[in-house]
This record gives sequence, structure tokens and C-alpha cells, in this order.
Amino acid sequence: MAKGDKINFSTPSGFPEFLPSEKRLELYLLDIIRRVFESYGFTPIETPAVERLEVLQAKGNQGDNIIYGIDPILPPNRQAERDRSGETGSEARALKFDQTVPLAAYIARHLNELTFPFARYQTDVVFRGERAKDGRFRQFRQCDIDVVARRELSLLYDAQMPAIITEIFEAINIGDFLIRINNRKVLTGFFQSLGIAENQIKSCIGIVDTLEKIGESKVKQDLEKEEIAAEQSQKIIEFIKIDGSVDEVLDKLKHLAQNLPETEQLSLGVTELETVIAGVRNLGVAENRFCIDLSIARGLDYYTGTVYETTLLGHEALGSICSGGRYEELVGVFLGEKMPGVGISIGLTRLISRLLKAGILNTLAATPAQVMVVNMQEDLMPTYLKVSQHLRQAGINVITNFDKRPLGKQFQLADKQGIQFCVIIGSEEAAAQKSSLKDLKTGEQVEVLLENLAEEVKRRLK
Repeated sequence: MAKGDKINFSTPSGFPEFLPSEKRLELYLLDIIRRVFESYGFTPIETPAVERLEVLQAKGNQGDNIIYGIDPILPPNRQAERDRSGETGSEARALKFDQTVPLAAYIARHLNELTFPFARYQTDVVFRGERAKDGRFRQFRQCDIDVVARRELSLLYDAQMPAIITEIFEAINIGDFLIRINNRKVLTGFFQSLGIAENQIKSCIGIVDTLEKIGESKVKQDLEKEEIAAEQSQKIIEFIKIDGSVDEVLDKLKHLAQNLPETEQLSLGVTELETVIAGVRNLGVAENRFCIDLSIARGLDYYTGTVYETTLLGHEALGSICSGGRYEELVGVFLGEKMPGVGISIGLTRLISRLLKAGILNTLAATPAQVMVVNMQEDLMPTYLKVSQHLRQAGINVITNFDKRPLGKQFQLADKQGIQFCVIIGSEEAAAQKSSLKDLKTGEQVEVLLENLAEEVKRRLK
């Protein structure tokens, strides 16, 4: 770079950064999510941001078009050395685009160190090289849980997922939401009963999954492109639009399974769906929090059974705020054995962005400090430090103002940062072992003995 050239220091497109008030909101939400995950026995892990490219591409086209490849920028002499060594193929590396495929590799790497069923959570950052737009990022934080077993995994783990989703979003208090549940075996079995070829079913499921985005007419057009007859397309549309209460939908599905040809897979899917719903109810999830939605399929090919999408009612345009499902073969790609799993994911960065823009969430104060000890006199700094430490030891977050400036300016500084209380100690107060406590929200100011200050602040914070 030539001397005098200006450096473009703006953030790269699609890569977010947070102001303190935004980052504090993210940490607050992460803490809620972590607490709920751990209450169900999920344990934290972390996988590398960088994986071998062949690992990320191991399960079909699960992101080939969105994977960020990665190579070190080497000086010319090192680059020539690298070229000669031929670091390609298994040495090619890329940034992880989700947490599920890296989890499969993690389990393969640590198989003999883990206890199964293995229940883990991750809140890592992932990367996708897709077009950046409103609410869509190239770098974002995902909060995932998965349970993986060897050979068999109880469907009650599937039932736990809606209970966990419910607890998280009720704790965040973002309004009414609906967890939409389906089973891909139900869709697969219905397509089989219509005589749709096996090699067309995955494509059809992917098209059905786009119904909300593209509409019924476009779904029919896309099915026609897959050489699905118009009569079959109409039956598919009618099937995925089956609605009613959970029990009504289950009854309709059972009736179809009894009266359509070749419905073994459909019957299995209905049975699994019924088991999951019973578990959800036994876990105490309110009936208005979940439903069966036969249009839910999840776009990724590795889902094989239960699938979930969560919608914020009244804000459906936000899309799914939490999704996931069951997979049977993903981990087996690396180990050659059946290791079924089920999990959900919250795209936290996108969720925060959308909820802030919709006015459903607000950022937190710029600082976690609840109290500022103002600087009235430099010679009283030892007192200010002692008082500050006394408050901190009582569990109160404190900023001590080391800079001497007019009292009004110090109040303004505290207010700008969202600090509610200021502790004022001049020479007279210090001599009498008192302080003045000012509430910047109400303007009230009271005298408090220093020995009672921590309890008074805590009482007012409540």
C-alpha cells in the first residue's frame, strides 16, 4: 500500500459487529439459552471454525455453494514451497457452515471418549458465503443442541425438543410462538403411495418445503418440472394443507394410511409422530405452543424423521426462529455404523437482528454497571475505592469515576450509559460515614449510611 492511501476500515458485507448494548443483549440471551440447555443435561463442546473441506462436503450437497474455502496468505518463498508440496485434496480446508456436520466428525474423532446417548450444545460462530441481505449474515452465531446415540435413539428425545424451545422463548418473552412439527417419513410415505419414483421424492420434499416462500402456484410449477403429473401435484397440495387440531390431523393421517396403497412408510411416520406428540404433552408443553404442519420438511437432505420449525405469531415474515429434526445416517458417514441423532438450532445473530428491527426486543444498557461512584474530591479517592469494592463484594456492578469533572457532567455520563444510581460522597459525608444516593430515573436523592449502602442499592434495584 502506497503511503497516504486510505484504508477502508468498514466492516465487510455480511460480517456483523456489535455495539456494547447489542453485545450485552446477545450475552443475556445466550445465558438464558445455556441455562435451559443445561437443565436438560446437555453439555458444552466446541469444534474448530475450520474443518477439512471433504468433511463439510461428506453428506452430499449440504453447502457446497455456500462454503468459504480458506488458505493462508504466504510470502512468495513459502507459497512456492506449498505449491511443490501439493497441499490439496484432503488438506483443503474451509470454514464450517453449520454445527451438525462438524458434530458428526467430532463424534468420530472422540468416539471412545464419549458416553452415549451423547447430548451436547454449542453456541459457536459459523460462516456461509451466501449473498448478504437484511437479516442474512455471512458470519453468525448458532445455538445448537443434538443428542446422538449408537444404533437406537428414543423418540422421547424428539419430544424434548419442543419443550426446550418453549422454555427458551417463554423466558426471552418475545410473544406468542408456534412450534410446527412434522415427520419426513409421513411425506415420503405419502409420495410413495402416489407412485412417485424414489429418485424424485427428495426433490419433491424440497419443493414442498418452499410452499410458504413461493406459494401454491409456484410449488405446482416446480413439481411439474420434476415430471410430477398434475393430478399428483394437486393431491400433494391437498395433503400438505391438511389442518385442524393435533388429534384431528393425526386421525386424518391414520385414515389415509389405512386406505392408500403402499403406506408402510406413511404408517411408520404417523406412529412416530404420534409418539412424539404424546411425549410433548407429557412434558407439559401447552397445546397452543405446537401443531402438526405437513408442509414442514426442512431443506437439508440429512433429516429423516421428526422435523421442527418455530414461528413467531404475528411476525411470520421473520421466518423460522428455531428449527431442526432427526437424522439417521449423518454420523455414519464417518464411522460406517448407525448413529441416529436429533437436534435443533437457533440462528441467534439473525434472530436478534430481526427482533430488534421489529421492536420485539430492545438492546440493554451500554454498561452492566448499576452504580457510579462519582468523584467529588481527588483527596477522597481512597474512600471512593473502598466504597466501590464494598458494593462489588455485595454483588453490585460499579463504575468508579476517576476523572474530576462537574457533578452534572458525571450524572450525564452515568445516564448516557444507562446507570441508574450515583453515589455522592463529599468531605462532610465522608466524615459522617454517609453518602447521598441519587436515582437518575426518578431524580430522588436520599442520605444513606455507608454501612447500609449496599443493601439500600439492592433494595432499590429490585
